[in-house]
Amino acid sequence: MNWQELQDKMVIYRRDLHSFPEAGWTEFRTSSKIAGILHDLGFQVLLGPEIIETSSVMGRDEEAIRFHLERALEQGADPEWISRMEGLTGVVGILDTGREGPNVSFRFDIDAVEVSEASDRSHRPAREGFSSKNHGVMHSCGHDGHAAIGLGLAEVLSLNRKALSGRFKLIFQPAEEGVRGSKAMTDRGILDDSDYFLTLHLGMGMPTGTLIGGSQGFLCTRKFDVHYHGRSAHAGAAPNEGHNALLAAASATLNLHAIAPHKRGASRINVGVLNAGEGRNVVAPNAHMKVEVRGETEEITEYMYERALKILRHSAEMYEVECVIRKMGESITARSDDFLVDRVCAAGRTLGCFDTVERYNGFGGSDDAAWMMKRVQDKGGRSTYIILGSDIPAGHHNEFFDFDETVLSWGVRLLFETITKLLA
Repeated sequence: MNWQELQDKMVIYRRDLHSFPEAGWTEFRTSSKIAGILHDLGFQVLLGPEIIETSSVMGRDEEAIRFHLERALEQGADPEWISRMEGLTGVVGILDTGREGPNVSFRFDIDAVEVSEASDRSHRPAREGFSSKNHGVMHSCGHDGHAAIGLGLAEVLSLNRKALSGRFKLIFQPAEEGVRGSKAMTDRGILDDSDYFLTLHLGMGMPTGTLIGGSQGFLCTRKFDVHYHGRSAHAGAAPNEGHNALLAAASATLNLHAIAPHKRGASRINVGVLNAGEGRNVVAPNAHMKVEVRGETEEITEYMYERALKILRHSAEMYEVECVIRKMGESITARSDDFLVDRVCAAGRTLGCFDTVERYNGFGGSDDAAWMMKRVQDKGGRSTYIILGSDIPAGHHNEFFDFDETVLSWGVRLLFETITKLLA
């Protein structure tokens, strides 16, 4: 295996995806490119309703789909793959060796973040000509790198298929941001035959040369939008005739952030967006909020969510406005399995490219890969969430985010070496 050639190819993949980022549930060009590469490598390719349980889809803007479909086609998406998606993004590639062995599944998230990328020449993507061409969307979390690692692994598996046994499933997941996509794939049953499940994340505050074999401490979370609908009125001539949605939302916001923490563990709440009103002299008839709660356990998250709902509804009642709440995303907690963590760490030490190899890391945030991890474990399999350290010039979700592309081939080598140890 010529690892330098593969590294060069993965850099091309990564920079192409970085140039055309797509947010959750709109990754049509991204999915098309991935599907085409997997097909050419001899994988069975599954798309659309084959891999997505539509009743479990969260946070998908139906009205925006047509625009993103058309943009994807203009930017080079293959119409045949687009047609097979039936409006649902994400790709699953399956390689069956035809020989008895374990079912090993991998997940790579593919969506971008709604961040406008920096145009300053100090930012490498801007300087070297592969920064985002889609305004307001950017790969500022490394998912372009994750997808490139997945495609690199696909090539290595294809080249070595005669020496391997078992069945390999590469899951390219849409809509990780906002924890919206994994549950729909999990509920479709695509992981139910998995003996092992591995996923990874670049960076995460760890420098290049650091490998964490498994993660724990994922926070459960629920994301939801709130719409307040009131009644407009002239703010000077007849303010008493209005029902002020802005005040309802403002009152709710202050009280949401005053929810008492839970005695049994960490909890979080954040109102990330509040838009309201129509004019300076108009009693605001509408308000829109984007809210999230998190908790160390499902019990704590449920406590935060129920308290939040009570505050939101009582604020609506106080200002005589209608309140509509829509769930936009959800995830649970998860823990990596010791057995699989040990195999990943052993693989990392064998390769010799990692200066630091540690078994566990406290995650401290949320990732909807937790749905997949738990589903595999509930079916008797084993899961782990790997941290692949990478130097980054700015934090995740920052307009100057970038990562050390050296780790792309390291990620593939790590996953393939882990497979080798599992098959042994």
